[in-house]
Amino acid sequence: MELRDEFSVDVPIDTAWEVLTDVERLAPCMPGATLEAVEGDDFSGTIKVKVGPVSAEYKGKATFLERDPIARRAVLRAEGRETRGQGSANATITAELVPDGTATRVSVSTDLAISGRVAQFGRGVLADVSTKIIGQFVASLESTVLAGSAEAPSA
Repeated sequence: MELRDEFSVDVPIDTAWEVLTDVERLAPCMPGATLEAVEGDDFSGTIKVKVGPVSAEYKGKATFLERDPIARRAVLRAEGRETRGQGSANATITAELVPDGTATRVSVSTDLAISGRVAQFGRGVLADVSTKIIGQFVASLESTVLAGSAEAPSA
Protein backbone atom coordinates (compact mmCIF):
# COMPACT_ATOMS: atom_id res chain seq x y z
CA MET A 1 0.00 0.00 0.00
CA GLU A 2 1.15 3.52 -0.71
CA LEU A 3 1.04 6.21 1.98
CA ARG A 4 1.72 9.88 1.29
CA ASP A 5 2.52 12.64 3.76
CA GLU A 6 3.79 16.19 3.49
CA PHE A 7 5.24 18.55 6.02
CA SER A 8 7.12 21.80 6.13
CA VAL A 9 10.09 22.79 8.27
CA ASP A 10 11.05 26.38 8.89
CA VAL A 11 14.67 26.13 7.74
CA PRO A 12 16.37 26.63 4.36
CA ILE A 13 16.59 23.60 2.06
CA ASP A 14 20.34 23.08 2.60
CA THR A 15 19.82 22.81 6.36
CA ALA A 16 16.77 20.58 5.94
CA TRP A 17 18.67 18.25 3.59
CA GLU A 18 21.62 17.96 5.97
CA VAL A 19 19.36 17.14 8.93
CA LEU A 20 16.87 14.88 7.14
CA THR A 21 19.61 12.62 5.74
CA ASP A 22 21.37 12.24 9.11
CA VAL A 23 19.69 9.19 10.64
CA GLU A 24 21.60 9.47 13.92
CA ARG A 25 20.14 12.96 14.50
CA LEU A 26 16.67 11.97 13.26
CA ALA A 27 16.10 8.70 15.12
CA PRO A 28 15.43 10.29 18.53
CA CYS A 29 12.69 12.40 16.91
CA MET A 30 10.78 9.40 15.52
CA PRO A 31 8.14 8.24 18.01
CA GLY A 32 8.87 4.71 19.22
CA ALA A 33 12.19 4.38 17.35
CA THR A 34 15.51 3.28 18.82
CA LEU A 35 18.64 3.36 16.68
CA GLU A 36 20.99 0.56 17.73
CA ALA A 37 23.81 0.58 15.15
CA VAL A 38 25.03 2.59 12.16
CA GLU A 39 27.47 1.24 9.56
CA GLY A 40 27.82 3.60 6.60
CA ASP A 41 24.42 3.75 4.89
CA ASP A 42 23.07 0.80 6.90
CA PHE A 43 21.16 1.20 10.16
CA SER A 44 19.58 -1.21 12.60
CA GLY A 45 17.14 -0.69 15.41
CA THR A 46 13.61 -1.13 16.67
CA ILE A 47 10.36 0.74 16.33
CA LYS A 48 7.18 0.41 18.38
CA VAL A 49 3.84 1.29 16.80
CA LYS A 50 0.27 1.27 18.04
CA VAL A 51 -2.51 0.76 15.53
CA GLY A 52 -5.94 0.81 17.12
CA PRO A 53 -5.80 -1.56 20.11
CA VAL A 54 -2.77 -3.44 18.73
CA SER A 55 0.82 -2.60 19.65
CA ALA A 56 3.75 -4.10 17.80
CA GLU A 57 7.50 -3.79 18.00
CA TYR A 58 9.63 -4.40 14.92
CA LYS A 59 13.36 -5.08 14.90
CA GLY A 60 15.14 -4.60 11.63
CA LYS A 61 17.42 -2.67 9.38
CA ALA A 62 17.29 0.19 6.93
CA THR A 63 19.56 1.22 4.09
CA PHE A 64 19.80 4.34 1.96
CA LEU A 65 19.24 3.25 -1.64
CA GLU A 66 19.66 6.79 -2.94
CA ARG A 67 20.80 10.16 -1.58
CA ASP A 68 20.80 12.78 -4.32
CA PRO A 69 21.86 16.16 -2.87
CA ILE A 70 21.25 17.94 -6.20
CA ALA A 71 17.66 16.73 -6.68
CA ARG A 72 17.13 16.74 -2.88
CA ARG A 73 15.72 13.21 -3.04
CA ALA A 74 16.45 10.34 -0.64
CA VAL A 75 15.20 6.76 -0.83
CA LEU A 76 15.40 4.47 2.20
CA ARG A 77 14.57 0.75 2.29
CA ALA A 78 13.48 -0.61 5.68
CA GLU A 79 12.70 -4.21 6.70
CA GLY A 80 11.67 -5.50 10.09
CA ARG A 81 10.11 -8.45 11.90
CA GLU A 82 7.86 -8.34 14.93
CA THR A 83 9.81 -9.10 18.09
CA ARG A 84 6.78 -11.02 19.41
CA GLY A 85 4.68 -12.55 16.72
CA GLN A 86 4.82 -13.59 13.13
CA GLY A 87 4.42 -10.19 11.48
CA SER A 88 6.80 -8.28 9.29
CA ALA A 89 6.96 -4.86 7.68
CA ASN A 90 8.87 -3.75 4.60
CA ALA A 91 8.89 -0.21 3.29
CA THR A 92 10.52 1.89 0.64
CA ILE A 93 10.40 5.51 1.76
CA THR A 94 11.04 8.31 -0.72
CA ALA A 95 11.52 11.86 0.54
CA GLU A 96 11.71 14.85 -1.78
CA LEU A 97 12.54 18.35 -0.57
CA VAL A 98 11.62 21.60 -2.30
CA PRO A 99 12.20 25.19 -1.19
CA ASP A 100 9.10 27.00 0.07
CA GLY A 101 10.15 30.61 0.62
CA THR A 102 12.57 30.52 3.56
CA ALA A 103 11.19 27.12 4.63
CA THR A 104 11.38 23.65 3.07
CA ARG A 105 8.46 21.44 2.02
CA VAL A 106 9.05 17.70 2.35
CA SER A 107 6.96 15.13 0.47
CA VAL A 108 7.18 11.58 1.78
CA SER A 109 5.90 8.58 -0.15
CA THR A 110 5.96 5.18 1.56
CA ASP A 111 5.39 1.91 -0.26
CA LEU A 112 4.46 -0.36 2.67
CA ALA A 113 3.97 -4.12 2.82
CA ILE A 114 2.87 -5.39 6.23
CA SER A 115 1.80 -8.74 7.67
CA GLY A 116 0.72 -9.94 11.08
CA ARG A 117 -1.61 -8.39 13.62
CA VAL A 118 -1.19 -4.82 12.35
CA ALA A 119 -2.17 -5.91 8.83
CA GLN A 120 -5.77 -6.50 9.94
CA PHE A 121 -6.34 -2.75 9.87
CA GLY A 122 -7.21 -1.16 6.56
CA ARG A 123 -5.37 1.43 4.57
CA GLY A 124 -7.40 4.27 6.12
CA VAL A 125 -6.37 3.41 9.67
CA LEU A 126 -2.73 2.89 8.69
CA ALA A 127 -2.71 6.21 6.79
CA ASP A 128 -4.13 7.97 9.87
CA VAL A 129 -1.45 6.41 12.09
CA SER A 130 1.23 7.39 9.55
CA THR A 131 0.02 11.00 9.51
CA LYS A 132 -0.02 11.12 13.32
CA ILE A 133 3.51 9.70 13.56
CA ILE A 134 4.81 12.19 10.96
CA GLY A 135 3.17 15.03 12.92
CA GLN A 136 4.84 13.93 16.16
CA PHE A 137 8.14 13.46 14.33
CA VAL A 138 8.03 16.99 12.85
CA ALA A 139 7.11 18.56 16.21
CA SER A 140 10.02 16.78 17.89
CA LEU A 141 12.38 17.61 15.02
CA GLU A 142 11.52 21.32 15.18
CA SER A 143 11.74 21.57 18.96
CA THR A 144 15.04 19.72 19.28
CA VAL A 145 17.26 19.25 16.22
CA LEU A 146 16.11 22.23 14.14
CA ALA A 147 15.73 24.65 17.07
CA GLY A 148 19.47 25.29 16.99
CA SER A 149 19.64 25.37 13.18
CA ALA A 150 17.49 28.44 12.61
CA GLU A 151 19.34 31.73 12.68
CA ALA A 152 18.38 34.07 15.46
CA PRO A 153 16.57 37.20 14.26
CA SER A 154 18.71 40.33 14.12
CA ALA A 155 18.10 43.08 16.66
